[in-house]
Amino acid sequence: MTRRTFLMIAGLAMFVASCAAPAPAAAPAAAANPNDLGGREVVIAVENAYPPFNYKDEKTGENVGLDYDMVNDVCKRLNCKTKFVTTSWDAIVAVMESKGKAEWDMAADGITITPERAKNVDFSDPVINVAQRLLVRKGESRFKTGADFKANAELIFGAQPGTTNYVIMEKLVGKDRIQAYDQFGLIVQALMNNDIDATVMDDVATSGNMQANPDKLETLSEVLAGEDLGFVFPQGSDLRAAFNKALADQKADGTFDKLKEKWIPGSK
Repeated sequence: MTRRTFLMIAGLAMFVASCAAPAPAAAPAAAANPNDLGGREVVIAVENAYPPFNYKDEKTGENVGLDYDMVNDVCKRLNCKTKFVTTSWDAIVAVMESKGKAEWDMAADGITITPERAKNVDFSDPVINVAQRLLVRKGESRFKTGADFKANAELIFGAQPGTTNYVIMEKLVGKDRIQAYDQFGLIVQALMNNDIDATVMDDVATSGNMQANPDKLETLSEVLAGEDLGFVFPQGSDLRAAFNKALADQKADGTFDKLKEKWIPGSK
């Protein structure tokens, strides 16, 4: 066999071997970002009557507040689109109390995290901690504490059913001395109109109402309760984990502090 024939045979053998050899393994695909919601629309229920969390600016006609800014920022981080829908507090409470089917993906309304509510819904990690105090008319001198209020049977309290504020005062004075209102804005108006004598409100919401009504309202120093507020999701929601990550990032990079100062100036 000539050298030329040998080289041809050897080359043919190498060609056949290369065809039979398995192809190199493909590089593994990049892992999908678990917090990228792919442009998904998220429907958020708000009462739109609870400043500074969410309300309609009477001067501009725009819906504004801490809830709007926080959730919009979260969705920028998660690649989702926000759709805010106005609903009643009763509708939100119905879901929290009965595992009812929600018409929304989450609710944002300065909602207190409680073990009872957590039996029927999933909460985000706490967004903010608040102190509950008595909100009264400027210059109130008839009482300085909850005990003082309880001792005077003529005093009437205003509250929104289904709220922890209502529960606080029901335990203190009983239902007979509570005037129920559908919205916090109506309670504040009733207080300024002398229809009621006090209400319980967290210091964040109090700040918003006192800014809107300067020289008409004040809070008493006694803290009746301390509470964590959070966002509400139907049980088993696939949004909760992603939102918690974005909320943690919001606090870590200082965004939350800027939003808090915008809507609750001077708060700690």
